[in-house]
Amino acid sequence: MSGQSITDRITAAQHSVTGSAVSKTVCKATTHEIMGPKKKHLDYLIQCTNEMNVNIPHLADTFFERTTNGSWVVVFKALIATHHLMVYGNERFIQYLASRNTLFNLSNFLDKSGLQGYDMSTFIRRYSRYLNDKAVSYRQVAFDFTKVKRGADGVMRTMNTEKLLKTIPIIQNQMDTLLDFNVNANELTNGVVNAAFMLLFKDAIRLFAAYNEGIINLLEKYFDMKKIQCKEGLDIYKKFLTRMTRISEFLKVAEQVGIDKGDIPDLSQAPSSLLEALEQHLASLEGKKVKDSTAASRASTLSNAVSSLANTGISFTKVDEREKQVALEEEQARLKALKEQRLKEMAKKGPSSSATTAASPVLTTGGGICTTPAIDLFSTPSSTNSSSRMPNDLLDLQPAFQTSMHPIATVPGANTWGGFTQSPAPQPQTSAGLNVDFDSVFGNKSSSANNLDAGDVLGGILKPTVTSQNQSLPISKQQAGILVSDDLDSSLANLVGSMYCIVLYCIVLYCIVLYCISLSLKNIFFLLVLRGSVCIYTVVVLGFKMFGLGCLCEDQSPVWNKKLELKKV
Repeated sequence: MSGQSITDRITAAQHSVTGSAVSKTVCKATTHEIMGPKKKHLDYLIQCTNEMNVNIPHLADTFFERTTNGSWVVVFKALIATHHLMVYGNERFIQYLASRNTLFNLSNFLDKSGLQGYDMSTFIRRYSRYLNDKAVSYRQVAFDFTKVKRGADGVMRTMNTEKLLKTIPIIQNQMDTLLDFNVNANELTNGVVNAAFMLLFKDAIRLFAAYNEGIINLLEKYFDMKKIQCKEGLDIYKKFLTRMTRISEFLKVAEQVGIDKGDIPDLSQAPSSLLEALEQHLASLEGKKVKDSTAASRASTLSNAVSSLANTGISFTKVDEREKQVALEEEQARLKALKEQRLKEMAKKGPSSSATTAASPVLTTGGGICTTPAIDLFSTPSSTNSSSRMPNDLLDLQPAFQTSMHPIATVPGANTWGGFTQSPAPQPQTSAGLNVDFDSVFGNKSSSANNLDAGDVLGGILKPTVTSQNQSLPISKQQAGILVSDDLDSSLANLVGSMYCIVLYCIVLYCIVLYCISLSLKNIFFLLVLRGSVCIYTVVVLGFKMFGLGCLCEDQSPVWNKKLELKKV
């Protein structure tokens, strides 16, 4: 089976519809393709574990759901992706897995779809067992052995005796389940099992490095331990020698697969005389007869063993440094490729962007930037350029600051602003500043007063139509004033009518409420209050209608109309 199946595409489409990008990526990373999970999907999932707004339990549950699939490819790839996140993802992911009571329940998994399914089902059961033990180990010691600090001041080298004797068996148990994967070179026949083997290979190197440093710490403290502790330590050291043989066979398989020898550490075993020295020391503590051995011989044997194990640790450190260097080189190559791609995109967008900028009115024909200062329409006019401006400049709101104006002849009907034409009379100079007459604006000024302001160039701005050439300026100004006055009066009349209706509705509602209360309580007092309220609010409404806000509009108050008529007479 090659390529994504219809089921994979449908599942990804379902997650796209629901808007779950994490579930969609998990689905794409665990398709039916017989190949390892794609790097882009794994990188995205790693980034998800580093984001605080991503639900880690939902991510883990999505992997557990994929392991319930009947296909060995989907289940195996789900385990590989989970292992990848446990190693390279944020620590929150493995912390959540360690907090769960159950993880992968695949001890009875079997894919009967084909011969390859039978073979791969065995590795799936072993692989799931290792991931479960890896999470349990984290729960027991609260850290991952493959990520601990190593060296002379590392975690395993600075651990005290009691804690060391409890921690090393946990490493041994995890190491046993890893080596129980027990794959041969001729069984690594597809990309799925190869991806799992590479993750196990890296875990084996780091796990054995921590294991090795724990044994070095144990040997350095062995001759100072109590009898019970020495017995436990000797048993641990014997198991260590057995596991060293098994890890050597595992590394040989890695070499046969094609892994670079520089990535495989050299394992140097301790001299056999060390085991004899440890057994003699325990026998002496138990009171048995042993060969006499000086402290100097024991010290030399111990130093030789520690130095050989330290050399193994150094080889592990070199492998880690080389892996880090390879990762840095890959990252630099990726950044370089992205940079080149960005430059190509910019080069492709270059002609279109240059054509766009050439069409811009800011640039000159030669490609240079035009340095002509822009005109500020909202700036205050200065005395230096006031003489060169037109007398009917509509943006000049302060004509009192103009020092001198020259008459400018204008063609009738050629006004750019769409207003009425001006006569070629010179602009009269004023010294009292801008004269704003509110009476003329609201239509309360007589026509004789409007005729006195015939030289005001701002009087006809509000006129919506263009007057003829033979029409005089005072008539147009009177029409503009009437238009503004009628407009304002109609607006205020509508406002007063609306407010009057609102007040009337409130009064009716209040009366209804009082009436209902009086009926429910059967109290004469509320009936009297109701009648009094109706009388009072009737007077208030009449006053509001005649003497209140109706004064703002002529057609709403007859009293105000009479006052205006008397005033005009």
